[in-house]
Amino acid sequence: MPLKRKLWIAAAFLAVLAALVYGFVPEAMEVETAKVETGPMMVTVDEEGKTLVKDRYVLSAPVPGYMRRLSFDVGDSVARGQTVIELEPLRSQTLDPRARAAAEAEVSAATSSLAAARQNEAARKSEAWLAKEELARAKALFDGGHISRSAFDRAQSSASQTEAALSAASSGVKTAQAGLERARASLGYSPADEAAKAQTKAVSVRSPVKGRVLKLHKESEGAVAAGEPLVDVGDTASLEVRAEVLSSDAVSIKAHAPVFFERWGGSTRLEGRVRSVEPAAFTKVSSLGVEEQRVVVISDIISAPEEWQKLGDGYRVEARFVVWESQKALKVPSSAVFRTLEKNAVFVVKDGRALERQIKAGQMNGVSAEVIEGLSEGEEVVIHPDDALRDGARVKKAAPSGRK
Repeated sequence: MPLKRKLWIAAAFLAVLAALVYGFVPEAMEVETAKVETGPMMVTVDEEGKTLVKDRYVLSAPVPGYMRRLSFDVGDSVARGQTVIELEPLRSQTLDPRARAAAEAEVSAATSSLAAARQNEAARKSEAWLAKEELARAKALFDGGHISRSAFDRAQSSASQTEAALSAASSGVKTAQAGLERARASLGYSPADEAAKAQTKAVSVRSPVKGRVLKLHKESEGAVAAGEPLVDVGDTASLEVRAEVLSSDAVSIKAHAPVFFERWGGSTRLEGRVRSVEPAAFTKVSSLGVEEQRVVVISDIISAPEEWQKLGDGYRVEARFVVWESQKALKVPSSAVFRTLEKNAVFVVKDGRALERQIKAGQMNGVSAEVIEGLSEGEEVVIHPDDALRDGARVKKAAPSGRK
């Protein structure tokens, strides 16, 4: 066989062998990568909150009365000391036929009692005049030595008794006259007349603070009981934010910690400061029907008032409580970190291969993970590693999103 033919056969055999070897070599897996970098990182507890007026005043009725119709609407401004509520004395009940007949009988009886009292007063007045005259005569006789001392004393005592009886009779006349006026008042009740008289006897309830009307518990006129809430007022320029967070998250929130308020309706993110974390938790059922232990966290808004002046009482905001923060954290995307039997690990891309490396992770916020040890800045790691990816596997970078 010629040498040239042998060379062609050998070359063909080597080409087939190379093709077979290449076909069995695993293809490089396409992966997305990200670089390990140093930069700011923040861990927050996010929860929905609600704005509240810091100093809310509930104006109540100090005494039972008849409230006049309010002239204020929710949102109206009020000055400190301005009259907000006016209470008139309670109106009397209108007489039904039976009550009117009883009142008329009382008037008749009171009229007769007054007449009898006046007759008694006249009789007592006559007795007192006679006793006074007899005392004058007895004094003249006593001074002339014609009667004894005891006779003069009896005349003097009789005069004193008749004077006392006359005074009692006069008091009886006044009492009977007052009874007649009371009976006539019950019989002669007129709602219009009583309302006119009540105008001058109204009790004023004033606003204790400069602010705005937040709520009207009762707007129309009518009878109110003592202590019944009527109007809420407060200064909407002084707001706080109340958020109910899980008790497991509340333990990491400290007083005076920074907080950010987002999605409140404005275009800017508002800054705040935690004022207090209440020490007592309460049970609340979530929308999924799960019982949760919640804790109330109260925060103050520290951004310039001009930025949030459109916020009012009871508005919804999203609060982000900062529980950890670093300006120079070594971090990787949290999607690059996975758990092994021993600790956290990542796939580092080096020389076209994915190398599994264990790391010590610190804080995590759902977007980034802090790396305490195991990686250096600038290294590339695989994000969203596939379950089929193994240590030492050949990999290639995927094209950026949107690139063909």
